[in-house]
Amino acid sequence: MKSQQLFSAAALAATLAFAVPTAAQAAAVYKVQTGNSNGTFQIDPVHSIALFTIGHLGVSEFAGRFDKVTGTFTVDSAHPGRDKVDVEIPIASLDTNYAQRNTDLSGPDFFNAKQFPTMHFVGTRVEPKGKEDAVLLGKLTLHGITRPVRFRLHHVGAGPDPWGGYRSGYVATGTIRRSQFGMTYLLGGISDKVKLSLHIEGKRQ
Repeated sequence: MKSQQLFSAAALAATLAFAVPTAAQAAAVYKVQTGNSNGTFQIDPVHSIALFTIGHLGVSEFAGRFDKVTGTFTVDSAHPGRDKVDVEIPIASLDTNYAQRNTDLSGPDFFNAKQFPTMHFVGTRVEPKGKEDAVLLGKLTLHGITRPVRFRLHHVGAGPDPWGGYRSGYVATGTIRRSQFGMTYLLGGISDKVKLSLHIEGKRQ
């Protein structure tokens, strides 16, 4: 009986030891870094993603994502006209959490990934709208068609990472009409407007 009590006490002590954070852990608080965002950055595909939402049957919106985002961006806060953005997304990275829908959307009625395997965005101008916000203008090539688009751009933060690098991140949001890119199938059941949200983290080169 005594040995069982000792064992239970030891188990409880071990559990509490893992449950209670150390002083260093308790002192650590997540905060946005506010370092210099200037420079040329390579997009980190592991920490970047493109999301979209689209209306379905006039009663709901469902979401999807593109898991692979690559490219570069250059920021010169003193000369916004020198800012550059170049982003490429393979259509094959599409995921809507339903395999058959992924196949349908990648097929000829929608993205037609076999003929048009990537979408490509090139920024043409950045219009600052405050300290951390801007309007990003550019050209989006999708489904073989290139059209001007605009995004609301928010700078999340910039600063050193734990591995000796330096990172900066943005969120860009906007809306396009899929019919303007030649995707007109089922416009009565699936909305023309598509909401886009691009979450980007880059490592300074």
